[in-house]
Amino acid sequence: MAKCQVCGKSGQFGHNVSHSKRRTNTRWLANIHRARLAQDGQVRGVRLCTRCLRTYHRVRG
Repeated sequence: MAKCQVCGKSGQFGHNVSHSKRRTNTRWLANIHRARLAQDGQVRGVRLCTRCLRTYHRVRG
C-alpha cells in the first residue's frame, strides 16, 4: 500500500452505506505522487501525498 514519506498518510478502511443501510467494505487510498525534490542540496525522488506536495511548493516558491 502506498504511504506518504513525509506525513505517513496511507489508506483507510470503512463501509459504504447505502440508502437501505446495507454496509459493504471499502478502502480510501491516499493520493500519492512521485516527485523529485531538492533536500539538503540533493535532488531525491520521494512519494508524497498531494497535501504535502502542495505545502512544499507553498513554502519553497
